[in-house]
Amino acid sequence: MPHSVLITKADGEQEPFDPAKLEQSLEHSGASSTARARIASHILQELRPGMTTEEIYRRAFDMLRRDEPHPVAARYSVKRALFELGPSGFPFEQFIAEVLRAHGWTTRTGVALTGRCAPHEVDVLAEKAGKRIGIEAKFHNEPGGKTDIKDALYVKARYDDLRNTPDPSSRVDEGWLVTNTSFTRNAIRYAQCSNLTLIGWDYPRTRNLMTMIEEAHVHPLTCLTTLSEGEKHRLLESKMVLCKHVSAPHVLEEYGVKPSRIPQVLQEATQLCGI
Repeated sequence: MPHSVLITKADGEQEPFDPAKLEQSLEHSGASSTARARIASHILQELRPGMTTEEIYRRAFDMLRRDEPHPVAARYSVKRALFELGPSGFPFEQFIAEVLRAHGWTTRTGVALTGRCAPHEVDVLAEKAGKRIGIEAKFHNEPGGKTDIKDALYVKARYDDLRNTPDPSSRVDEGWLVTNTSFTRNAIRYAQCSNLTLIGWDYPRTRNLMTMIEEAHVHPLTCLTTLSEGEKHRLLESKMVLCKHVSAPHVLEEYGVKPSRIPQVLQEATQLCGI
């Protein structure tokens, strides 16, 4: 099948199918070269005009889950699962707090602090070993959404104000800007020059959101394909954002999952997230 077949993205726009893009995301998740080639070939055979990126992802995901060790499928699904933490961005703040907690930080979300010049609400306040970090969580619903220099300038100004406050209980040592996608070149350039910490899905190369999630094994519950959109939404509204939060049958039942489906959900949570 020719590679110029147009596929439909989540926002309804169409673009030519690019097998290299698919192979790259599979490689990122740790899939073996054999698995990558097999999946790409299988999808090329099934490709048809107008096929959605969601359908392509789902087929690749099912093959990974069947043929590769479980962390590979989980890694492949995590980036996409983070987009499902919307639309408000509030569950993303909760998720960032959980990731940092898994790395030994004490965290709180939605904290009101008073700067030297103005009051501020901090998305996530994190403390460890006497260090206090204020975090701005910038959530994007779509893979193409980039966090730009305006956000970096805004965060730097906020946290300078909080660093210089006369109120010790509101003081922070530094500010971080964290996003589930990437940053524009200008945002990175400004942050490097002004000493602002940026953390994106795969930025910086070593200590990025993807590696922090993998090291701590904190998978968002939106990875689970056995939960319906409504069930995920109800759980997220109650600040339950991780796979491990749904590891008890009574929790699932309480949020409307039919008892007959609970073993399926628990099996997937164990297989996918290693709970």
